[in-house]
Amino acid sequence: MRSKDILWPTDFSTTASHALQYAVEMANFYKVGLRILHVVDQPIADASYQLLIVTPEELAKSMEEAAADSMRKLLARLDTELRVETVIRRGDPVQVIVDEAESADVGMIVLASHGRSGLAHFLNTNVSEEIANRAHCPVLVVK
Repeated sequence: MRSKDILWPTDFSTTASHALQYAVEMANFYKVGLRILHVVDQPIADASYQLLIVTPEELAKSMEEAAADSMRKLLARLDTELRVETVIRRGDPVQVIVDEAESADVGMIVLASHGRSGLAHFLNTNVSEEIANRAHCPVLVVK
């Protein structure tokens, strides 16, 4: 872990930005790089509704372009000497993050918790909890 990059998955939320501080601190401490990952969910359309004016592929492409723009803005604000790589992938966030951690051979995943509790926690899939359970590397979940 001490010689491998830190993976920071982000949805560009305020909570995710808070976790970035921890990811940068860990990367600086271990003198490793930072890999920033954003996952674009694959849009699902039902032909019977015909609400989409664009195809799911066009919508996904637009979402990827918006993510790339957000990534550029984030990098412009990031004040660090670290080696930083950015990746935008498409698919199920949990699966993509776990796969990215394995394929990039990262030493740790640092991600944000959405902080749900009680009934909201029970009714909503907890992405960070599922990643922590499925990942083969250490996972730091930041509140």
